[in-house]
Amino acid sequence: MSKHTAVSSSNSLLISSQATHWSQQHILSLLSQLIILLIAVFIVTSMVVNLGERRLQEDWADQRYSELQTVASLASDKVSFLQFRTQIIAKGELLRQYLQDPSEKLQLKTIENWDSLTDNIPELLGLALFNPQGQLQFATTGSFNNMQLPAALLGSGRNMGGNDIYTSPMAFTPIDGILEPYFYQLSWIENPDQSIKGYLVTYNSIVKLLETIKPAFFNQNSPLLMLDTQGFLYAGANQPAPLDNMPDALGASLKQSYPELWRVMAMNNFGQFHSHDATFVYLKVELTSQYETKREYFLLSYIRHDDIATRYAQWRIVVIIAGCLIALLASLLIILRHRFVLERRAKQNSVQLSNGLFNSELSCLIVNDNGRIQSINAKAAAALSLPVDALKDRSLQRVLHLDDERFNHIKEALTHQKQWHGEISLETLNSSMLQTHIRSKKCPNSNEHYWLVTFEDITALFESQRQAYLYQLMSSGAVATALTDANGLIIKCNNQFDHLMSLHGDTNISITELLGEELKNQWQNITAQISLQGEWTAQIMPFNHSRYDHCLKTTLAGQLTFEGDIEYLICTFEQTTPTVSTQSNSNVIGHRSAIVLRLNELENYFFKLSELTKEHSSLLVMDINPEGIFSNMGNMSQLEKRQKDIELQLLIELPLNYQIAQWQLGKLVVLLTETNANSAHQYAINMLQSLEDKNLGEGINIGIASYLQQQSLDTYLANAEIALKRAKQSVDQNICQAFTRPTNNQSNH
Repeated sequence: MSKHTAVSSSNSLLISSQATHWSQQHILSLLSQLIILLIAVFIVTSMVVNLGERRLQEDWADQRYSELQTVASLASDKVSFLQFRTQIIAKGELLRQYLQDPSEKLQLKTIENWDSLTDNIPELLGLALFNPQGQLQFATTGSFNNMQLPAALLGSGRNMGGNDIYTSPMAFTPIDGILEPYFYQLSWIENPDQSIKGYLVTYNSIVKLLETIKPAFFNQNSPLLMLDTQGFLYAGANQPAPLDNMPDALGASLKQSYPELWRVMAMNNFGQFHSHDATFVYLKVELTSQYETKREYFLLSYIRHDDIATRYAQWRIVVIIAGCLIALLASLLIILRHRFVLERRAKQNSVQLSNGLFNSELSCLIVNDNGRIQSINAKAAAALSLPVDALKDRSLQRVLHLDDERFNHIKEALTHQKQWHGEISLETLNSSMLQTHIRSKKCPNSNEHYWLVTFEDITALFESQRQAYLYQLMSSGAVATALTDANGLIIKCNNQFDHLMSLHGDTNISITELLGEELKNQWQNITAQISLQGEWTAQIMPFNHSRYDHCLKTTLAGQLTFEGDIEYLICTFEQTTPTVSTQSNSNVIGHRSAIVLRLNELENYFFKLSELTKEHSSLLVMDINPEGIFSNMGNMSQLEKRQKDIELQLLIELPLNYQIAQWQLGKLVVLLTETNANSAHQYAINMLQSLEDKNLGEGINIGIASYLQQQSLDTYLANAEIALKRAKQSVDQNICQAFTRPTNNQSNH
């Protein structure tokens, strides 16, 4: 078979298994792109809808502001016209005749003429005539009988007169039980010598004045409100579906109901205000100006955003439909693009895999249905310890050292299940173990079948499993053993430990819970000792609710990291007889920690020792405060640091049967068991020499005392303190012993 034919055959065989498929990565990529597309379309559609509604709001506001300007101009012109009309009525013939010759007949005729005017002019509420003293002569209506003319308009002290017309501020009066906003206009009726003959007053309705203007410019559904400069409503009540915070009754205050809007209006003469619910347009209008007095009012209109949204509903639907179509088309485009990319990559991968399969790290063979090897890569040849040329056209059964029964079993599995999995051990020098997978495939252009054989060398894994099994057999010894982390949580244990603690397979428990509260309280000291000395040993007695009934000799050995931290603890437990009787509630006996204790802890430890152990003990007191160096409070921190350094050095070299404790700042106490005066003195010399090697021996003095019968720790310390004082007083030595011979006079040396 030529090289080209072999490649073509490989391509044909491998392409059939390289169909396009959607991997989880492709599906997640497609879904993420579709989700981002939908979010983007949703955001853009929402922006278009919101911008369209906002644009409609602005268009409405611009149009309404233009209408407000027109209404304001017409209202100002209307007021000017009313002034002209008031002046005409004041100069009327009937009124002139009545003033020249007052009579009841002329009065009735004048009132009848005025009634005709009020009936035909909607905004004219009534007319009244006042005498020169400002008293009412007669009027067409009694609704204004209680009105008094301002004193500034009467007499010679007035600033107006002749052809001037005074326009009053707006006010309210009840007419037929309904509150009516109005303003009046006053005309001075003068004699030729400019003396006053009387005052003509016309009363005009604000609401009727605006109603004559509004229909020509305003939508009837859009409210038109008139307010004074204090925020009180004079026109525009009974709005259709008013906003909650808008005044809807005459005399109501916008300043109180909607202070945010009023602050904006009070600071500007015109403008727009956009709230969450509506858009407002306002304009300050000056109806009339007379001398130093201005009559200014606000015209206000608004529209609900819901009304604008209703007007924009059709366009919103169009925009949403357009967004959905764009999203659908873009989604189809993305899906088609992914499909195209997958198909193109599938074709490329088929060619690359077919050409590069036998050069990969995977051990592969192609075998015909007769069991003859057709092709093999270098990786597989290396695993079989044979050259590539020597393996071609050889029997797979012979190469893999399979007996007839197993090889027939493999062939049956390939016939019925199209694949076979299993481990095969090669009978070679290395005794390799191969994890083998054989698949039966059909050639796409013929009825022939071939086997695709892949295997992986799992010799190391098989060997590690065998070693793990051997270690498991070793751990099943007579000693109960447990492996824990640094916090004491059990990771592994053998059957003896499980049986001893009655765990029944439940190892999710801490060793401190199994051994009692006292050990739990001392756990930090125990782990610190293990970090320094490698292990910790004690006898653990049973306690209330304990899971064991005998005294256990417990050893905790530490597996440390490179930095010196505890990574694992190997805990062993053996049943034993207590060597020391406990005299307290403690269940931990024969235990001492190499961690620096406090004096009360040393006293408890000393109390638990047997009298025999105490008799063979010595007590060493070390003063580490050199004279004149740490004499003031400013150097206390230096003394503390020096003491910590010395403690650490002592702990590193402290024998297992010794105990160190802090007495006070600058003084340390070491209890030496299983020793005598000579060995205690030699230990002090060695310790001092070690500290001097570390530049820590300057100014150190040591006092040593031996134990006397029935002696308390306080007395023991006092004797050692006497030796320490003598060491300080000595010139040529800094180690002194006292009470080292139990004589009657307690002689010292």
